[in-house]
Amino acid sequence: MTSIIILIFVIGYLSITLEHPLKLDKTVPALIMAALIWALLAIGFHAGWFDVIDTHENVFNFLSGGETAKHGFDNALLHHLGKTAEILIFLIGAMTIVEIIDLHRGFEILKGAVNTKSKRRLLWIIGILAFILSAIIDNLTATIVLVTLLRKLIQNREERLWYAAMVVIAANAGGAWSPIGDVTTTMLWIANKVTALGLVKTVVLPSIVCFIVPFFIAGYLKVFKGNIEVDNTGDAVAERLLSSKTMLFLGLGMIVSVPIFKTITHLPPYIGMMLALGVVWLVSEYIHPEEDFPSSKRHLYSAHKALSRIEISSILFFLGILMAVAGLESLVYGIAENGDPVGTLRYLAEVLQAAIPNQDVVVILLGVCSAIIDNVPLVAASIGMYDSPTDSILWHFIAYSAGTGGSMLIIGSAAGVAAMGMEKIDFIWYLKKIAWLAFAGFITGAAVFILLERVIYV
Repeated sequence: MTSIIILIFVIGYLSITLEHPLKLDKTVPALIMAALIWALLAIGFHAGWFDVIDTHENVFNFLSGGETAKHGFDNALLHHLGKTAEILIFLIGAMTIVEIIDLHRGFEILKGAVNTKSKRRLLWIIGILAFILSAIIDNLTATIVLVTLLRKLIQNREERLWYAAMVVIAANAGGAWSPIGDVTTTMLWIANKVTALGLVKTVVLPSIVCFIVPFFIAGYLKVFKGNIEVDNTGDAVAERLLSSKTMLFLGLGMIVSVPIFKTITHLPPYIGMMLALGVVWLVSEYIHPEEDFPSSKRHLYSAHKALSRIEISSILFFLGILMAVAGLESLVYGIAENGDPVGTLRYLAEVLQAAIPNQDVVVILLGVCSAIIDNVPLVAASIGMYDSPTDSILWHFIAYSAGTGGSMLIIGSAAGVAAMGMEKIDFIWYLKKIAWLAFAGFITGAAVFILLERVIYV
């Protein structure tokens, strides 16, 4: 039965990875995989075929523990569901705020920042915007906003593909050092593996290097030399609303306030996001986007419309994959070196530690793997594999590697998948043209991280 559970996870994982060849939304295998793993876990546990371990290292055996063991199993399931729900509520709040900003055309303000005809200068402006925005509104949303902006600025599709691909690198680098910049950093933050301040202080410099190196190299490529016709006039002002600037700065400000709220109150981040969404929603109900604004048009700018635009399939995917990983984490698989029983993922960590004694190499390999396999389950698995204290070097390095490693392939990150979908970027084109730039940034940033944390700050 244990082998069947692991096999279901492997098949589900492969189905997620092969989403595009199979033409199957990755949410489907994620949900089926999670349900089947917990179903077999429950059947096997009640039959006495294997034990279950909770997050406090308590092991439960139904045959010897009876109702107490059953209660322990139920609590383990509820605990994992609660931790998953924290992440989902946080993401729903952040996504809704971003959609409200977009409804009020707040991101049109960004077009004013682009006022150059130099290809190289435009590259850096777009890159810096992606790096900063992704740290505030997450790398996926920043990529969508900036690719949309590029469509209005660059008419030549071949040139636009290069800029869009570089946006993916910058957005992933920017998201890696912020607790709200990437789903994986949010997961680590909510799981109390990192603090907001600790993550920023430790990862921001390697992330900046990861961003600057590929952009510096790209600036000397032929495609980024010369001038480009940038359409930054015309309807740019006309498209803005009276509420555009207010909603942009209010929305971004409230998202940024979430880590501050957590620091002051010591409450989980999703509580702060609930407050942020409530404030933005409140203002959106009363603000007038246009002169002589009729009540009949209010629904066009309402939070209800913003909620209808949220990609619920992504939320359900996170639900499925996080609960599937939680199932593996709860299944007792082997014995650790100290003689205590451990879950499947912790056992995997023990095996990796024995095979590759250098933990930094393991984390770098995790970053490389995140380009091939979705980084969300990789980070979810790593949370179950290691028990290092909050703000340890391990968690910060995992945040960096998982966040930036996905840039090496177009399918390796949510930002890359979004850019691929919007601009129809070819997988092989990205592999040939961009992968080496992304790798140069990733490995240089990793070297800077190791230098700072293992040599200078020791």
